[in-house]
Amino acid sequence: MADHHSHHDRQAQQEHDRIEASWRERALNAEAEPTRTQKEGFAQRQRQRQRQRQPIGELLGQLCDFDLMVPGESVQHLTTENTILKHRVRQLAQEHRKLQERLEGARSNLRFADKRITDLEVQLLERDQT
Repeated sequence: MADHHSHHDRQAQQEHDRIEASWRERALNAEAEPTRTQKEGFAQRQRQRQRQRQPIGELLGQLCDFDLMVPGESVQHLTTENTILKHRVRQLAQEHRKLQERLEGARSNLRFADKRITDLEVQLLERDQT
């Protein structure tokens, strides 16, 4: 009978250790997630800033070129460039919206993970008290 209880206690302890390791791993992953999310958000903001600066630099360089053009050519060329730049502005606006949506999703996931971690910590504390 004592061997049975000892065996049962060892099994219970092993099961407890396995569950504890699983929760510990989840907690470590949850702690790493905000850092990863922040890094991803920072990288996206950097890419967005670079994209926004690029067309302005191109336009500044093109202003000098327009002074050298013949008046008849410049109207047609300006119309073409204007169309291209409007298209680029639309693309940048779409990318901006997509990045904003991804950022909001990442923030929402982070809030959910924080709430879940808090709930699990409370459960562990209640379990330890009993």
